[in-house]
Amino acid sequence: MKLLIITQKVDRNDPVLGFFHRWLEEFAKNVESLSVICLQEGEYSLPENVHVFSLGKEHGSSRLKYIFRFYRLLRRLRGSYDSVFVHMNQVYVLLGGPFWRARGIPVGFWYAHRANTFSLRLAEKIANVIFTNTLNSFTVPSCKVIALGHGIDVEATKRPDSYSENRRPTELLCAGRITPIKDQETILLACGLLERKSIPFKIGFVGGAATQSDETYLKILKKIISDQKIEQQVNFYGNVPQRNLFPYYWKAAVHINACPTGGMDKVVLEAAAGGAIPVVTNESFRDFLGVYADRLIFKTADPKNLAEILEALLNSNDQEEIRSYLKKKVLQNFDLGILTSKIIHWYETGR
Repeated sequence: MKLLIITQKVDRNDPVLGFFHRWLEEFAKNVESLSVICLQEGEYSLPENVHVFSLGKEHGSSRLKYIFRFYRLLRRLRGSYDSVFVHMNQVYVLLGGPFWRARGIPVGFWYAHRANTFSLRLAEKIANVIFTNTLNSFTVPSCKVIALGHGIDVEATKRPDSYSENRRPTELLCAGRITPIKDQETILLACGLLERKSIPFKIGFVGGAATQSDETYLKILKKIISDQKIEQQVNFYGNVPQRNLFPYYWKAAVHINACPTGGMDKVVLEAAAGGAIPVVTNESFRDFLGVYADRLIFKTADPKNLAEILEALLNSNDQEEIRSYLKKKVLQNFDLGILTSKIIHWYETGR
C-alpha cells in the first residue's frame, strides 16, 4: 500500500501538532511508501519510506500559492500513492477529493471537533470514510463515520527508571491551550475554594494563548487568581513541545480537564497514561473511567462540585489503585499502533 497523508504541520517540536510526528512513524510501519503534504514543516526525523512536501507556510507564502503548490504536488506525486488520508482540514478534501474520486483512489478523512460547517458537510459527501475518536466528535450526520478512539503514544508516557523525581501528592495539572472552551476559569475558582478550606495544593497550567481573544481570556484568569488570593499556588508554564509534556504528568497527582461534553480530549488519556488521575466534566469519558466515574466527573462550570471532588481525591488512600486501573485501560484501548492499524485495515478491506 502506498499512502498519501495531508496534514497541517510536520514538526515534532510543535506544542499543539507535534503529536502527529508519531502518527507518521506508525503509519510508515504499515505501508510500502508514505508521502506527506503539509501546510508547514519544521523539525522531523522520519523513516526512509516517508517523504515530506511542504506548501510553504514556514516561508510566509500566500493562500493562493498554497493552492497552486498543492495542485502542483498532486500532479508530481500522481501514481506514487493509491490511498489518501486527510487529517483534520476539510479544505484538502474539497480541493483534492474530486480528483482522487475520479481516479478511484479512496479518501479517508480524520476529523474530531464540534464544528458543523458547510465546508465540513460538503467534505463528508466527497470522502469515502470519516474517521474520528468518538461519535460525539463528528457532528455532521453520516453513515460514513467510524469511531476509532484516540491514538496515544503509550510508550512515551511511561515513566523511565532514570526519572528520579517523585510524584507530588498535592500537585494539580491542567494541560491544554488557554482558551474559554477549556474553562480554566472554573478550575481556578475551585482552587480558590480549596484555599479557603486550607487544603494544600499547587496547580500548573501547561499551554499558551494562541489568539488575541485567548490573550484576553488569560488576563481574566490572572484577575481570578488575584481575587482568589492563590498567586503562590498557580504556575503558568506556557507552550511545551509534545515530547517534553510527559514529565508534567509524572509529577502531578491529578489532571483536570473542564472541556464540556463532546469528543474525548486526547490530553486526558495521555495524562492517565502518565499517572495523573483525570478529573473531567465531559461525560464522554464515563465508560473509560469505569468504576471511578462518579468520583472523577464534576458538573460543568460548577467550581463547588469540582472542589468537592478534588478534596475527596486528594485525601483518598486509593490513588495508586485508580492510576493503575486507568493506565491499563489506556494501554488496552488507545495505543497509537492499534489506531493506525485500524485505519490501514479499512483501506485494505473497506471496513
